[in-house]
Amino acid sequence: MKYYLSGLLSFFCLLMLCRCSSVDQRQENQQILSALPYATVTDSIKKFPGNAALYIERGTLLSQNNHHEIATADYKKAWELKPDESTALQYISNMLVVNKTREAVVLLKDCITRYPNDPEFRRRLSELYEQTEQYQKALDLNEEILRRDSSNFESWFAKGKLLIALKDTMGAIQALEQSYKLQPVNYTGSALASIYASRHDPRALSLCDEMIKKDSSGTFTDAYFIKGIYYSDTRQYKAAVVQFDECIRRDWKFTDAYVEKGIVIYEQKLYDSALHIFSMAATVSNTIADPYFWIGRCYEATGKKDQAITNYQRALALDPNFVQASERIKNLER
Repeated sequence: MKYYLSGLLSFFCLLMLCRCSSVDQRQENQQILSALPYATVTDSIKKFPGNAALYIERGTLLSQNNHHEIATADYKKAWELKPDESTALQYISNMLVVNKTREAVVLLKDCITRYPNDPEFRRRLSELYEQTEQYQKALDLNEEILRRDSSNFESWFAKGKLLIALKDTMGAIQALEQSYKLQPVNYTGSALASIYASRHDPRALSLCDEMIKKDSSGTFTDAYFIKGIYYSDTRQYKAAVVQFDECIRRDWKFTDAYVEKGIVIYEQKLYDSALHIFSMAATVSNTIADPYFWIGRCYEATGKKDQAITNYQRALALDPNFVQASERIKNLER
């Protein structure tokens, strides 16, 4: 009986603490809403509590000032007062910011039923499914968008990404080709060229050259990098180095370009030169594991076991899941 009463007392104490905390939070929220820049809108809401636009106005202000949790109540109230597409999208965006994903999914499904001709709700729900690796569900929604509007280049791009995740490479290529045909934007071209390059398809080069030709700013590096990968994978090492050098010339912080250039040099067994390049990569960005791993490879290739282990350990410190670095340490320590 004594233990029962003790447990009951603890429960009530916890309940009171939670209640006090809740009251304190409400009071703090009220203080925020009564202060600038929200006070004027708060006063208007008191006068016109049925005006959805006022809740949206205050919710937007709160969101802009990172008071997303407080803003949730305003977006919810606005949706209750005026359940239209615009209000729904703002409410959904807020729920995703405050990690109310399940609630967002429920509302998205509701809105798909309410507003079947608005593709935005299917697109948003498809993106949520993609983020949670429910790729087939995401693809089914995306296909529905395309059935209603086959000229939607963004949905063709999204379809391509989803088919890559589902390991349907040929389907992904066809979807990305269609997206690029409808709207030749760089992000689609880069995705498509990357797949071509991974398959040693020379169309990667012509597509990259097309994007480079349109680059009036002279800052687009992806096309040169993809060409470099294509030449590297097809063992055209001199051509690969030219492309990676151009990436670095355009963006000296492009760490992957240093690493890939270093790998090309390493593959030719020019270990001292490769070590220099990997060291530059580590200088440019000392928070990325790859340069240290390849520095270790260079030291290992030249018989410097201790330096190799040290750099593999640096790579692991930056990326504890770097399996290759872990395996090489084990092999060297045997």
